[in-house]
Amino acid sequence: MPQVSIVMGSDSDMPVMKKAAEVLEKLGVSFEMRIISAHREPEEFFDYAKSAEDRGIKVVIAGAGMAAHLPGMCAAIFPLPVIGIPMHTTSLGGRDSLYSIVQMPSGIPVATVAIGGGANAGLLAAKILAVSDGELLKKLKAYSTEMKEAVIAKDAKLTETGYAAY
Repeated sequence: MPQVSIVMGSDSDMPVMKKAAEVLEKLGVSFEMRIISAHREPEEFFDYAKSAEDRGIKVVIAGAGMAAHLPGMCAAIFPLPVIGIPMHTTSLGGRDSLYSIVQMPSGIPVATVAIGGGANAGLLAAKILAVSDGELLKKLKAYSTEMKEAVIAKDAKLTETGYAAY
């Protein structure tokens, strides 16, 4: 049974949303991915959001561009955490998406990551779940250690070979 639901309004969001899925997969967190438009298929969207808790979903990651209503609408219906990912847009570079997601009214919070921040959304979802999952917390600590070791290895390579290696 999936613990995280990754939802997007269009398959054009898939490259960013896939990064969240890859992080969750690496950490062993079960998830589902859906394409549902709050604007183009509102009945299906309401069914999805209303049934998420009963389906065992504990965190929703919702990506959206432009008017970016999907994360906020998820948060208005789903009683557990929602993480919004603003998508880059050609007209305003994603600032429109970012502002739409972070400017939710009082009582309807949406945690928001950077524009195009799929990987961080996956990590934040895992950290939320790790509050009550010791094994997942261990995996997150190991993930952090891997990142640290990668930086140390790159620094050592730079120190040994200079810029020419890059």
